[in-house]
Amino acid sequence: MDNFLSTYREKIDEALDRYLPAKDCYPKKLHQAMRYSVFAGGKRIRGILALVSAEIFEVSEDASLRLAAAIECAHTYSLIHDDLPAMDNDDIRRGKPTNHKIYGEALAILSGDALLTLAFQLISEIPGNFGAVTQISGEFSRVLGSQGMVGGQAVDMESENKEIDIPTLQYIHTHKTGALINFSVVSGALL
Repeated sequence: MDNFLSTYREKIDEALDRYLPAKDCYPKKLHQAMRYSVFAGGKRIRGILALVSAEIFEVSEDASLRLAAAIECAHTYSLIHDDLPAMDNDDIRRGKPTNHKIYGEALAILSGDALLTLAFQLISEIPGNFGAVTQISGEFSRVLGSQGMVGGQAVDMESENKEIDIPTLQYIHTHKTGALINFSVVSGALL
């Protein structure tokens, strides 16, 4: 299993390295901040799920890697924003200082925004079936927005330091975390 995960993780990391602007590309600090968080570690589970799902349906590797990279960019954006002082105020992520601790809050927000925007660019550039790409883009928007990850984060923030019921906890988990994981599997099949 470790070899399997490692092989897919390497493919995704190589794709991300190709698709992200180089760290010396102007504006340098922004691109460095984006790359800092994207390559700070992580299991790439969401991207791997998309690749495996797409592989089952014999989707081209170029198309499935763009999809996996888009998912990982969106996931990283959510982590950068989640760590900000206005949210969880975390200093460490994956054993390293969080993005805002290295680059400041403003650049952390912008790097998260840029990663989310890049995610949609990568999806729009997926070669092949235009109808599937359109459907994936719409579903990606829903999964990331107020009815998905952002909505789950909002309820999580509202619930902080409160005793919550099981349905509220389930809502947080299924929207803040589960929605993008589910999308990872479904999107590979849609593609």
